[in-house]
Amino acid sequence: VSVHVDIGNYSFAVADYVVFALMLVVSAAVGVYYAWADRGQRSSGDFLMGGRRLTALPVSLSLTASFMSAITVLSNPAEVYRYGASIGFYGLSYIITIVVTSEIFLPVFYRLAVTSTYEYLELRFNRATRLLGTVLFIVQTILYTGIVIYAPALALNQVTGMDLWGAVISTGVVCTFYCTMGGLKAVVWTDVIQLGVMLAGFLSVIVRSVVLQGGVFPIISDSEQGGRLNFWDFDTNPLRRHTFWTVTIGGAFVWVSIYGINQAQVQRYISCKSIGHARASLYINLLGLWSILLCSVFAGMCLYSVYKNCDPWTAGLVSAPDQLMPYLVMDILGNYPGLPGLFVAAAYSGSLSTVSSSINALAAVTVEDLIKPYTNMSEKHLSWISKGLSFAYGALCIGMAGLASLMGGILQAAVSIFGVIGGPLLGLFTLGILCPFANSKGALSGLLSGLVVSLWVGIGAQIYPPPPEMTLPLPLTTDGCNFTTANSINWTSTALPVQPNYITTAPVHNLNSRPVLADNWYSLSYLYFSPIGTIIAISVGLIVSLFTAADFCFVLFPLKVMRRTGKLDLTKDREKKFGNTNPAFCDVELDLTKSRIPT
Repeated sequence: VSVHVDIGNYSFAVADYVVFALMLVVSAAVGVYYAWADRGQRSSGDFLMGGRRLTALPVSLSLTASFMSAITVLSNPAEVYRYGASIGFYGLSYIITIVVTSEIFLPVFYRLAVTSTYEYLELRFNRATRLLGTVLFIVQTILYTGIVIYAPALALNQVTGMDLWGAVISTGVVCTFYCTMGGLKAVVWTDVIQLGVMLAGFLSVIVRSVVLQGGVFPIISDSEQGGRLNFWDFDTNPLRRHTFWTVTIGGAFVWVSIYGINQAQVQRYISCKSIGHARASLYINLLGLWSILLCSVFAGMCLYSVYKNCDPWTAGLVSAPDQLMPYLVMDILGNYPGLPGLFVAAAYSGSLSTVSSSINALAAVTVEDLIKPYTNMSEKHLSWISKGLSFAYGALCIGMAGLASLMGGILQAAVSIFGVIGGPLLGLFTLGILCPFANSKGALSGLLSGLVVSLWVGIGAQIYPPPPEMTLPLPLTTDGCNFTTANSINWTSTALPVQPNYITTAPVHNLNSRPVLADNWYSLSYLYFSPIGTIIAISVGLIVSLFTAADFCFVLFPLKVMRRTGKLDLTKDREKKFGNTNPAFCDVELDLTKSRIPT
């Protein structure tokens, strides 16, 4: 079977630009609406938390959209195309994530009525822990956000011919505009719209592929014959890139660090008007996560079914795997003006929803953690500062996109660092919530140890990529390609066809120069970076807390001490010997005005 490849005649039509522009205009209009509707509300709480009056449904859709970025829209299908559908097991890790978040983290943050999650760290440990947590969050978020803006723009520009910096700056400016004008309410409602656009973009590709291939079953059959339905891989080897265990367990740690403690997600569900609405928003959001996952996995199967005999990447028609999905869109939807624009709008909707959540979260932690404790400003002034910070962080994120364009191969490294930093932070919060005797010395040493170890393995994995027998890319062929004219590929780079990286054994270092750690420690599945950081942070934190407790014997033998001294008075002993109690789980009602540490 030969595949006719000629998409040189297709490029973005006027209708495509109109669809893309319409998505940006609607997003901006939401910001204007909420700026006008809430013009009488002047507190920073109204701007950053939506007045804590949001309901479950819009919050749940916003939660789904927030971390389903353009990287999901473009990379997940390419992942299925190259490595198979085992990422479908993320569906199980989502269940673990939502249950853990709603039962452990949500009650703490909701009862404390905090704006920044890092306020909890000062209540539980001390101010140094809070500041370190805040700084780590700001660094990881700005890094990640620049990539989320730039990576899809690059992939789409090289395939559709859409102006790269025009798209980066227009999406960045619109995003900054509605965050600055409308605050959290605008972010939540634009996320709802953008989630709809993302699903519509996926469905347009899926429906057209199903029509072309003659139904759903031929696509599933092609994927099965090509080895893409590799679900039943229960290999426990932690060096294997994707198996049932790495995706389910490792993925659960990554997603709990996002849903449980990441300011962008926590800020949404604690802005609900009741804890019932907050819990409901998490569980409804689970349906949204499954929908996006199902669409992205099936889109990857469609991609394989269409190009099973002629791989555009091996043939040199695209220069990176992230361009496969836009290439498919231009190939099968190029004759339908407006539909390629819908898919591009879907990819950028993923970017906008992630970036807007990040800008809003960055403004919130800066006001609550770095400004409020050290100044005595009125609510009106804080509200204006919140808006100014939203604008400043928006500009900074566009600047980071410019920096990302110069970083080249470090893009993937920075995305990994997002998980590398999230793991130790998850360990820190878990230590505070679940371990009553953990103290501030244990917390700080645990966080720093977890960070050092997870950065070590994360950076080592970038310098010494794992060998192909651990990543197991699936075979691709160009036997069925039938190129008609040389002009058909003039819109991509005219360099020699790019060979897939699994043909070479070690892209940077030959096998003789690889250190001892390269083939075991550095070759760990990237999904285990987060669990390593979490487990190290908790373990070190517990050990240091035990050895620095004033009454070491009490921690080890509490019953014996109680019998010897009579009645145990925890209210006296707790502060002196074990660090602060966990405020969210106190027996008595918590008075935040008194329990906050004075500034």
